[in-house]
Parts: sequence; C-alpha cells; structure tokens
Amino acid sequence: MTNYAVGDLQGCLDPLQALLDKLAFDPAQDQLIAVGDLVNRGPKSLETLQFCKSLGPAFKTVLGNHDLHLLAISKGVKSATPHDSLTPILAAPDREELLNWLQQQPLLLTVGDYTLVHAGIPPQWDLPTAQRLAAEVSAVLRSEDSGVYFQNMYGNHPSVWREDLEGPERWRVITNYLTRMRLCTAAGALDLESRDGLNSVPPFAPWFSYSARKTRNNKVIFGHWAALRGQDCGDNLFALDTGYVWGGPLRIMSMDTQEYFDHR
Repeated sequence: MTNYAVGDLQGCLDPLQALLDKLAFDPAQDQLIAVGDLVNRGPKSLETLQFCKSLGPAFKTVLGNHDLHLLAISKGVKSATPHDSLTPILAAPDREELLNWLQQQPLLLTVGDYTLVHAGIPPQWDLPTAQRLAAEVSAVLRSEDSGVYFQNMYGNHPSVWREDLEGPERWRVITNYLTRMRLCTAAGALDLESRDGLNSVPPFAPWFSYSARKTRNNKVIFGHWAALRGQDCGDNLFALDTGYVWGGPLRIMSMDTQEYFDHR
C-alpha cells in the first residue's frame, strides 16, 4: 500500500488520471489524499468531484477555499464570479449527493506522521491546537449551524486568532488560516490582500518562514500557493500546489518515499 498526496486539482481531471496511470495506482491497495481545491478554474470540476468520490475509502481530502466557495454558492449565500467554472456541478443530477459528500470533508487531516491542510498552519499554533480548531469548524459544517457558517464565512476579519472569539468570527478566522493564509506576522496577524506574497513587506512574511513556528518539527503538506511552484520551503514542509491550472505541472508526492511525480 502506498499513500500519495496530490496538489490542487481545481477541476483538472485529465492530468490526475494520467499521473495515477503512471503510478499504477490501485484503489484496492493505495490511497490518494488531496490538499483541497478539488474544483474551480479548470475544465472538469464536475467530473473531478465524481471521480474522487467514486474512489471511496481510497480517497481523502481536506477542504480548500474553492471547495467552500462552491458550497456557499450552492446554498445561495454567494453568487458565482465570471472566473468560476462551477455551473456543471450546480446543474448536475447528482449535485446534492456530491455537495453533501464534499461538505463532510475535514479542514485538516493527520495521516501517519504527516499533517495535510490546504493553506497552512499559523506560526502561533502547535499541532494539537490546529487539530482541535479544525475539528471544531468541521463539526459546525456537519451540523445545523452550517447555514450560519456559510452566511458569515467571507471576510478578512478578525485578522488574528484569540481564544475568546465566539461563533461566526471564531469560525471565520480558523477557516481563513487553514484555507486562505499565505502571509502573516510572527504573531499570526493575517494579510489576506496580497495575491502571491513572494514580495512580502514586513511585518508580513510567509507563514512557514518563522523560526519560532510551533509546527516546525511536524511534517506539513499543503497547497493553495501556486506562485511557490512547489519550491523547497524548508524542513518538514511539502508544497504541492504547482499551478497546473496556470500552466505549471500537476504534482503528486509519495508519502512513503517523499518522491515527487509531475505531469505537464
């Protein structure tokens, strides 16, 4: 059995299937784990969701910001933008089955000694804190409060975590850390305005760049940041969003050997 992690798919099914064929992926034995953003921008968001769901227990994913955006649109909380490619999902006969399945997925996964998350873990959180808070929001998504969650999901504030936050503000900042974060301060104050962050201006820097980051000794697999192009971000960090939808490769990593496999 081999565990594989894959970067942001964003509706790009063909390169995923090409990589799985190359690896002789066997869903009866192997497991594929995605870092979120299964949908949007690419040409086959519907087919990507259907394929991933069809893998059953051989597939796991965390939720990304595009996945949450799809769910918010499906509930009438948000309108699609001209850049979205989600209409085929919303019009599909198996729409509700797919959306219900997607909404059950977590914001963070621990598989062996790896932690998978879409955007990252803020420097002030240790792994147990990240696991606890991710599970808290996942429980809301699976509850009767999910409607309140989606109605209040969008927004950049609060920009920093406080334990005394409650309700929608608490859920929003946890979600922003785990699904939208690129830049922050050492104390975890978010900059959600910068688009790529490669030319960050102090006091903001990439979330993973702080020497005192509390998860620096944990193996973290993440996506979300196509501008990184999968570059080496430091020990125990594995950036898998290589920007296929923007002209880069699609990347899968063997979690057993840490070997990368790319498809262009």
